[in-house]
Parts: sequence; structure tokens; C-alpha cells
Amino acid sequence: MPPSKVKHKGRAAKPRADVVRGGGAPLVVTQPADTAVVNDRLNAIGTGEAILSVSVTPLATGNLTEILVKSGDRIEKGQVIARLDSDEQKIAAAQAKVALDSAREKVERNRKLGNAVSVAILREAEFAMQAAELALQTAELDLKRRDIAAPSGGIVGIITAHPGDYVTTSTPIAVVDDRSRILVDFWVPERFSTKVSVGQDISATAIALPTSELSGVIDAIDNRVDQASRTLRVRARIDNPDDTLRAGMSFSVSVRFPGDHYPTVNPLAIQWSADGSFVWRIEGEKSQKVPVKIIQRNSDKVLVDAELAKGDAVVIEGVQRLRDGGTVRIAGEQRQEKQKPQQGDQEQKVSEAEAAK
Repeated sequence: MPPSKVKHKGRAAKPRADVVRGGGAPLVVTQPADTAVVNDRLNAIGTGEAILSVSVTPLATGNLTEILVKSGDRIEKGQVIARLDSDEQKIAAAQAKVALDSAREKVERNRKLGNAVSVAILREAEFAMQAAELALQTAELDLKRRDIAAPSGGIVGIITAHPGDYVTTSTPIAVVDDRSRILVDFWVPERFSTKVSVGQDISATAIALPTSELSGVIDAIDNRVDQASRTLRVRARIDNPDDTLRAGMSFSVSVRFPGDHYPTVNPLAIQWSADGSFVWRIEGEKSQKVPVKIIQRNSDKVLVDAELAKGDAVVIEGVQRLRDGGTVRIAGEQRQEKQKPQQGDQEQKVSEAEAAK
């Protein structure tokens, strides 16, 4: 009988140490940790309005006699855009001028008489002249108010009144917009309230002009957070030199921030215990249990708050047999070690073949 098939009574054959089931350090697959930034950009939808918009109303009541501008005209501050009937006011101004001239002549005549006129009579004439001057100023002011002037420059909107209409001081004649710059109001979540600041750069895109990217700055920030929506109102200013933007347009606003940096790991690396979530980190072929707090979970990576640095080896496969401080074998490193002696054997065989020649 061949020696290999001889059975020894009283003791079993001793298996080789390298094929013992469960023997040796556990084999793991690792992936280096990375870093990512969150809360570095805010996107919001806002509504634009002209930097100055004025609804022009008359300063007096009466009938409109003429309108001197049309919709779309660019006007200057103080330019007359319409007039009210003013015949009565013109007559009153002329009467006031006649009364003032009469009072002035009376004062000059009394002054020429000198001592022949008492001081009381002279003073009475001077008071009458002053009253006439005030009456003339009042009449001229009433006449001036028959002209409806624009309080600011800009573009005239649609005129809603027509000649012949009876208007009052609350009747809008037209809306004048100064749209040399556009103000965009948008709302940001409460967590960004301490990150936005006046003068901070923003980028925006008008929904009507999606191919044109606009730049601007934050012009104003509200002084309180809205309790219902937990958002903060922010106003941005965008220059409009080409007059391509209109009040009332909607804008997509983007604001950049430094952001918060967090380590990222493969979703397979996240493990759970009674104490919470953790990952296994490998240092010097030793496994370490690192507690983590999940910040954001994505399909390809998980942002965590943990003591992990970029490039740390984190276990993604083979976590079942790991223990804190235990020795492990890394799958990638083992394959490299097996390939090295094979390459050495090939080099030795080549050298032996050359020697035989």
C-alpha cells in the first residue's frame, strides 16, 4: 500500500495551517475618504422692480386739457407731462399782480411825503404790500400746480387718463420707472441669515433671457426673519445699462459662500451599533472604529462629521469580522505581493535560459 494512504491509528491527520477555516487576519476592501463642500451656494427665485418707480398724480383737481407725453417716452425730472384747465388760476394771478403793484405805489408815495405822513400810516401801507406779495405767490403756486410734472426721470408707462377727464389728487396719470438699475427681492433660508452681507456679489439670470448671465451685489437685507416661512428677505441690485430688463421680471439668483467642508465616504462604509453610526478606518494594518455623524446622504457618497482626513483608508467590504485595534489584510495589497514573486521567477527563468545558450 502506498505510504500516502497509510492510516495511523489513534490520531487524525493534522491539517495545514494555511487552510484552517477562519484562520488569519480578516481580508477587507478599502476606499480612501474624500472631502466635499456643502452650503456653498444658494439658489433662489426673485422678482425685479425699478430702482425708482413713481405714480404721477396731480397736485390739484380739475379737467385734463392736454397730455404732453406718450407711453414709452424717456423723460427728465421736472418735465411737464400733462396740464389741467387753468383759466381761473391765470385770472387770479393777474389780479394778485395788480393788487401788489397798487400796494407798492402806495408805499413809495408815502415814503416820498416824508414827515407829512405818520409812521403808522406808512407801516400800514408796507403791511398791505407784504400781504399782496403773499397773495401773488399763492396765485402763482396755484397756477403752477395746473401743470403735472414728473417727480423723477425715467420711462413713462401706459397712460391711463385722457384729455377731458376730471381728475383729483389721487388719480394716477402715469407710472414712471427709472430702470437704469433693477432691484431683485428674494428670500433666503434662515440658516443663511448670518452669511449674507451688503455688498456681496451675486449672479442672476432673467427667466425671459436665459442665455444672458447678469452680475450684481446685495443692496439691502431685511432686519428680521419671517416667522411664518423662516426666511429672510434680501434685495440685490443689478445694473441695466442696455435697458433690456423690465420691472416685474422674474430672476434666478445665485449667491456663493465659502461653504462647510466635510469628509465623504462610500455608503457601504457606514455601519450601525447601539451607540450610533461609525466606520472602520485602517491605519498600519490595524482597524479603528471611528464614530460618524451623517450630514448628507447621496447615492454615491455620504458626507459625515467625523475625525477623518482625506485619503484615510475606510473599509467598504469585509466588516463582519473586524474589531477595534485588530489586524487586517487589505485585498489590494495582497494581490500586489503575490504578483511580485511571480515576476521574480520569470526574470530568473529568463536568466537561466540565457545562461544555457
